[in-house]
Amino acid sequence: MTAPCDQHELLLSVIIPTYNYAHTLPRAVGSVLPQIDATVELLVINDGSTDDTRAVLDNLQNHAGASMRVIHKENGGPASVRNLGIAQTRGRFLLFLDADDELTPNALRLLAEHIDSHPETRMIIGEHCSVSTDGGQRRHPLRPLPTSACARVHAYLLDKTIALSNGACAMHREVFALANYPETLRSGEDIPVFAQVLARYPCSVLNHPLALIHKHDTSLRHNVIHARAAQLKLVDEVFSEKRMPASLQRLKRPYAAQRCLSLFRTFQNAGELAEARHYYREALRYDWTVIFNWSYTRKYLRMLGST
Repeated sequence: MTAPCDQHELLLSVIIPTYNYAHTLPRAVGSVLPQIDATVELLVINDGSTDDTRAVLDNLQNHAGASMRVIHKENGGPASVRNLGIAQTRGRFLLFLDADDELTPNALRLLAEHIDSHPETRMIIGEHCSVSTDGGQRRHPLRPLPTSACARVHAYLLDKTIALSNGACAMHREVFALANYPETLRSGEDIPVFAQVLARYPCSVLNHPLALIHKHDTSLRHNVIHARAAQLKLVDEVFSEKRMPASLQRLKRPYAAQRCLSLFRTFQNAGELAEARHYYREALRYDWTVIFNWSYTRKYLRMLGST
């Protein structure tokens, strides 16, 4: 790896947060260890797992030796793990790899070469391959990044044309000076951080798959629990003044409308029709043009007809 580091700083810190993923941890850790050199560190943080995670990590550390550090903590949610990882590592750039995913071979070398040739970048967005439950893979190519901050945030939050995945992107440590991961959110905690970086820092694209993202079947009950917990808190966090510049606050209402439609769909799929109707009306309150989104409007009208 060619990008230089001084004696107090490493180039890259790979941080693996884990909660009850003992069965996939060896795969995640095993994808990182062969890529470690003197410029890279690996830290695994166990967020109070109740399965065999501690024993699995003990075994992995016995084999990895000094190439891997482990921290055990009480359960505090994914944001708390990420923030602890920021505080406990020395890398100039940070890569968070979910415990059920894996790096592609040579991912860290490609990142180092990209950093060396793009010294201004503060977030490198790489491609990823999604892996279905039957083992099939699909590569997700990247489009060129818009040049303006407003266009980047719009593309990420509203158009969904910028795809960001943990494991397939690396962020410079300085982007967390304004705000780190919001510990009030138990899911979606990375969205405010990604939006903040796109809004305020130079970013670049690396057109090579850096991670294999394993997809899982998620229960409707799981989705509803997270939806009720987060509601519109995510919108307020994304557009908090410390994260989002004043010039981009005009995107808040359209994003709130989109978030309400997402909540509408979640509750409708779970048969929670009263809550679904509430969030459709909230979406209209934020942006009346939602009524022309016929996919959602038809579903809402059918609900009214069934009451």
